[in-house]
Order: sequence, then C-alpha cells, then structure tokens
Amino acid sequence: MILLFDIGNTTVNFAVAKDNEIIANYNISSDLNKTSDEFYIQLKQFIDLTKITSVVIASVVPKITLELVKLVEERLKIVPLLIQPKTKTGVKVKTDNPREVGADLIAVAAEVVSENKSTLIVDLGTATKYIYVKNNAITGVIITAGVEISINALTKNTALLPKIDIKVPNKVLETNTISCMQSGVTYGVAAQVDGLISLIKEEVKEDFKVITTGGFSNIIIPLIKHEQKNDPLLIFKGLLKIFKLNER
Repeated sequence: MILLFDIGNTTVNFAVAKDNEIIANYNISSDLNKTSDEFYIQLKQFIDLTKITSVVIASVVPKITLELVKLVEERLKIVPLLIQPKTKTGVKVKTDNPREVGADLIAVAAEVVSENKSTLIVDLGTATKYIYVKNNAITGVIITAGVEISINALTKNTALLPKIDIKVPNKVLETNTISCMQSGVTYGVAAQVDGLISLIKEEVKEDFKVITTGGFSNIIIPLIKHEQKNDPLLIFKGLLKIFKLNER
C-alpha cells in the first residue's frame, strides 16, 4: 500500500492507496514540536504501517517534513518520494519563478493536467488558493486569506471580538457579534470565490471547469453560485499520479 502525505500549516492530511485507489484518509494537527517518534505513535493509531510499501510527501512545512522523512526512513525502511522541483510530476509551471510554487499546488494540478478543458482549482484550506491549469501547465495562481486565517485575524487583532466556531449563520445580515463574524468569514469567502471566478473568466476569455477541494470546502460550497465539482481527495489523487510517473 502507498502512504500519501499532504503536510499543511494547520493539518497533516494523509491517505492510503491500494490498487490505484484511495481507500482511506485522515488528518492530524500540524504540530511543529512533534518528533518523528510522536508522529509514528499517532500514525499507528490510524494505519497498519507494516503494510506500507511506498510513501509520497507533499509539504509546505519543512520542519514537519524532516520529522516524517526520518520516521519513514528509520521506522519503515522506505525512501519517500518528495514533491520538489526535480520531481517528475507531469505538470509544467509557467510562472515567474517555478521553484516558488508549492508542492500542494503541483499535486492538485497533477490530477487535472490530462483534462481536455482548462480547469480552475479552488483549494479552500488555511489559505484559499486558485490554481489555473491549461494545456498541462499551471498558468496562474491567486492566494488569499482563507476562512481560518480570516477568523484568527479578527480575534487576534481586535480586543473585544471573541473566538468563534466556524459555521454558516442563518442569514447574511446578522444581529449579534458571533453570527456577524461567522457571516463575514463564510458568506464573505463564498462571495470572494464567486467574484474571482467571474474576474478570471473575463481575463482568460474562455470557458473552464471549476473544481473545489480543501478542508473548508464542505462549509463554503453550498454558498457558491458558480457551477463547480467538489473533490475532497484531489490532492491525494494527484500524489498517486505523480508516484506512478516516478515508479521504477
């Protein structure tokens, strides 16, 4: 079985693939203080690590990457495939500095590069990322503050605003502080998604598919007006495809 890691700033997402199919996925918190041994103990609670034969890692958190690589090499005796500039991904990167493009962006793009139609991926994670893929290449990206970053900015920088749960309130114009904040970060992000999709259409002057993914997609998707398809496993499918390209 293949163990796939998507290491982000808030969560370490991981999945198991067998026979070219994702059969299970999980997540744990991204704790910069955790050692490889602590990660090992946690992972064993979800997965039978003795059955893992290959590991793929996409990460935007170098410190956690080091610990997980140590875990994989020492405990599982496997050399993991890291998504980095020299890795064969099937994705061309047409940006000013391709080396700046994160492994997570490359991984989600890898799943859609073979599509005949241009695709906009909206990744609703800690940050909200818009990745435009055309002719097997990433041709443009937008990165904005996501739901969680917006909430944290409100509560950390304003003395009287409380910490809140992230959920959709009953209406857009609310009448109490908590619901007003919830409206801002849910309806607000959804409006941003709709607005940016419209602006991108004006700029690229072509039709494209919209695929949503990411940890907050289940909250935001019902509020989005544009037609889209949700794929919560998109990054794992992309990592699996990259693994197949690099398989010896």
